[in-house]
Amino acid sequence: MNSKEAAALATKHFRRTWEKLTEREQEILRSVISRMHVSRPIQGEIDAELTLGQRVADRVARFGGSWAFMGIFFTILIGWMGLNSYALQHPYDPYPFILLNLVLSCLASVQAPIILMSQSRQADTDRQQATHDYEVNLKAEIEIMQIHEKIDLLRTQELTRIVEMQETQAKMLELLVAKHPGGMS
Repeated sequence: MNSKEAAALATKHFRRTWEKLTEREQEILRSVISRMHVSRPIQGEIDAELTLGQRVADRVARFGGSWAFMGIFFTILIGWMGLNSYALQHPYDPYPFILLNLVLSCLASVQAPIILMSQSRQADTDRQQATHDYEVNLKAEIEIMQIHEKIDLLRTQELTRIVEMQETQAKMLELLVAKHPGGMS
């Protein structure tokens, strides 16, 4: 990386010297200078780093928050209560369904921490995604600034060319007037 180019970009786009930029801003400028591709599949990188426990927690949370789980859950509850209230001669869990309450408490005590683990990991993923989005947006902003500069340069060159053409035309008009002092008829 050209240090002069990096320092110039830092001063120009961030209004700070290279040394006063954060490490992330320096990294982004290095990336812009080297013309690396802006976007990368960050979700694939994050998914590749997941442990078995994290993948299981995500699946449990995904299933525990689905309509399929709700349907199965209510079917089991109604079946349990129906069997123990009406269908069985000697119910194994008669009303008020103390065994059912114990099973539900155990399910909740296991399911809640797993869902919290998944949510915590998702929050970390969201932070990484936000950091990546910031980097991409900053790169895009720098590229847009460079495009604006190029357009301004082209506009300045075009205006200079137009002014030169007008000056040439004015000189030609002066020559014509000088050759025909009485006017052109």
